[in-house]
Amino acid sequence: MDMLLAPFLFPFMQNAFLISVLIGIPCAILSCFVVLKGWSLMGDAISHAVLPGIVLAYVMGIPLVIGAFAAGMFCALAVGYLGANSRVKQDTVMGVVFSGMFGVGLVIYTKIETSIHLDHILLGNMLGVGTSDLWTAGIIGGIVCLVMAVKWRDFLLHAFDPAQAHAMGLRTSWLHYGMLAMISLTVVAVLKAVGIVLAIGLLIAPGAIAFLITKRFERMLVWAVGLTVLAGIAGVYASFWLDSAPAPTMILILTVMFVVAFVRRLWLNHRTERTEAASSQAVELPAP
Repeated sequence: MDMLLAPFLFPFMQNAFLISVLIGIPCAILSCFVVLKGWSLMGDAISHAVLPGIVLAYVMGIPLVIGAFAAGMFCALAVGYLGANSRVKQDTVMGVVFSGMFGVGLVIYTKIETSIHLDHILLGNMLGVGTSDLWTAGIIGGIVCLVMAVKWRDFLLHAFDPAQAHAMGLRTSWLHYGMLAMISLTVVAVLKAVGIVLAIGLLIAPGAIAFLITKRFERMLVWAVGLTVLAGIAGVYASFWLDSAPAPTMILILTVMFVVAFVRRLWLNHRTERTEAASSQAVELPAP
């Protein structure tokens, strides 16, 4: 029994367990809206675009969080402006913007001397989180959860039908850029733990899994949060025994969950088709 509880005895493991929960909840909530709205590439764009902001913030001696958020919002606004004022489709614009900003960040990083290891920026360092990282993740997660708890119906309507939301008097531009701001903030919260590359996994996988499990949005939120917290705790725990990095292990568990949910959905669809086929072929007996 003592061996099974060993991962919980080390302070750095305790911080890893705690931050996996703190970042898992807001990521899971936003993931449901990202999946429904078809913004998966937008999350990827923002997560990669924060790199130049981080590097420039380091050079200027300001908190990295400020630089990352500013770069993420610049990416979101640039994508919106270019998409609205050019013939190029939005997904193409996002690919150009986020790859360009990521390239700029790498070029700047190679030209400066820094104690920050690039691997920690790209892949995270969950075992190295400190008290300030926990506070940052907790405050940002609390803000995102509070906004969603108050305005989730408005965001849901905007995700399904922006025209209807505008006709009902909702400020669709506020909802649009508010969602982008929360995605940017959440990416900032997860940077230290999972890094730029793996952040997109937390912003897509939970919603995709929950979407395969249920058709009701309220249950989708519950499933996404529950499975993400479970994957986070299980990933950190398993990484201790596998001698692996916690963040990739967490994403790997979410990937396995997605495969299981997908196979389950295929089986349910097949069973429904067989039941409907059997019902259509049933011969109605004549009345006595």
